[in-house]
Amino acid sequence: MQQTGIKDAYVHTPVVHTDDRGSFLEWFRADRLTGAIGHRLDLAQANCSISRRGVLRGIHFADVPVGQAKYVTCVSGSVLDVVVDIRVGSPTFGRWETIELDDRSRRGVYVSEGLGHGFMALSEEATVVYLCSTPYAPGREHEVNPLDPELGIAWPEGIEPVLSPKDAAAPSLAEARAAGLLPDYADCLAFYDKLRAL
Repeated sequence: MQQTGIKDAYVHTPVVHTDDRGSFLEWFRADRLTGAIGHRLDLAQANCSISRRGVLRGIHFADVPVGQAKYVTCVSGSVLDVVVDIRVGSPTFGRWETIELDDRSRRGVYVSEGLGHGFMALSEEATVVYLCSTPYAPGREHEVNPLDPELGIAWPEGIEPVLSPKDAAAPSLAEARAAGLLPDYADCLAFYDKLRAL
């Protein structure tokens, strides 16, 4: 597990064992993730998203406390995965980091509670699976517009983004902050400490 430039977001690049039969890998190891983040990832829901080229999902996040941590990988095709620090008061607030996830490197990304997450399908079709710490709860789920010019995420050139109506109408980062929708960094740190104490 390797921490990204955003605290509490990690990338895992597994060892892929290949021979004339095919390949084998451990795409998720609870013990290694626990060693990196200091607590277990409780598995409450597993999602599978299939997207055509250009589909852009996100930037999504959930209220903290509780939140929703995710461990994300691409099992078919390729996506540009994005983690955004939307925690008000964080030293890296507003910073984003991209990681290409694909069916060759088999990398996975851990996104802690309180961070924003999204991805764009780069291949003709891409299948993304993710493990979630809590089930989907519409009342505490929010979005930030992934095309917010002030946020300035460097989405790939030459691919027309395809957004859901909900994501297209999402507020900018500044609007979400002004509306009090964004998680507070101190609340997130307190929540992480609580998880580590369990």
